[in-house]
Amino acid sequence: MNRKINTGLLAYGMSGKVFHAPFVSTHPGFQLSAVTERNKKQAVLDYPTVKSYDSVAELIADDSIELVIINTPNYTHYDYAKQALLAGKHILVEKPFTATSAQAKELFELAKSQGKKALVYQNRRYDSGFNSVKRIIESGMLGKLVEVHFRFDRYRNEIGPKTFKEEPMAASGLQYDLGPHLLDQAISLFGQPKSFHKVLSHNRENTKVDDYFAIQLSYPNELNVFLTASMLVADIQPAFVLNGMQGSFLKNHADVQEEQLLKGIKPTDVQYGWEYPNNEGKLTVVTADGDRETSLIPSQKGDYTGLFEAVYQNIVNDVPYPITEADIITQLEILEH
Repeated sequence: MNRKINTGLLAYGMSGKVFHAPFVSTHPGFQLSAVTERNKKQAVLDYPTVKSYDSVAELIADDSIELVIINTPNYTHYDYAKQALLAGKHILVEKPFTATSAQAKELFELAKSQGKKALVYQNRRYDSGFNSVKRIIESGMLGKLVEVHFRFDRYRNEIGPKTFKEEPMAASGLQYDLGPHLLDQAISLFGQPKSFHKVLSHNRENTKVDDYFAIQLSYPNELNVFLTASMLVADIQPAFVLNGMQGSFLKNHADVQEEQLLKGIKPTDVQYGWEYPNNEGKLTVVTADGDRETSLIPSQKGDYTGLFEAVYQNIVNDVPYPITEADIITQLEILEH
């Protein structure tokens, strides 16, 4: 790759340090040029040549930066994305892209008018477990799918310190935090649903936002997809359950990338992305004589580098980006209703 994309990060908290900088710095097609750090100047300890700006406006005004990664609180995404596009930058925006589908449509149109790319960071398409699910579905071993469950559970009974997630403002609450992950996975596999039904609830003491959601997506051919997330699951359930006419598949959420990145393991390290033993998916198929055959299916490597490769190819070679505008608009239409 002869061409490097000069890239700026709008924040260097956990998301910048863990989910973006390691990939921008190790992918040969990117140059991590600048970050915004309003208070502590820590990025230079990890990346000695990086420029640290005191404000988002300063970074966006840097003419050398081609791609701006918008990894700031949810309610800021629309404003910062618009500013960056008007300054002639490509953008990669963390989930949720915006708070509403109308804002998303506006930004996509603005990007086209500016001749720039507006891309959305949906890294959970590159999890090891999800890729196992995708391969099982594409294999046809389960026959016609009847019922699909995707879950993202935690146990956090306390109110978290991040106000943009816990206060009733634009794109706050659990459905805007974890909903984009689950919805994107479902939409990437099955497309736009015919209809949906959503339930939100507020369970933690003094919570001001939803901390549980369940979304049922109805598809043609009688397929029902159930997406669930909760802050109050002490015994974590399987993340993926697929039931078809000819078999079932169950898989825990065992992707190790976030844990490894937090420990400082780099995407280029040989052990990166491989699930720990005993986390295989369980496949049960019905034989021709009605018996059950069960086997364990190990996951392939999870690697968010694939998303950054897709960003690079879209910007440099105009290769279609796998997370489409239609995917994002469908996701937001479900979240906002």
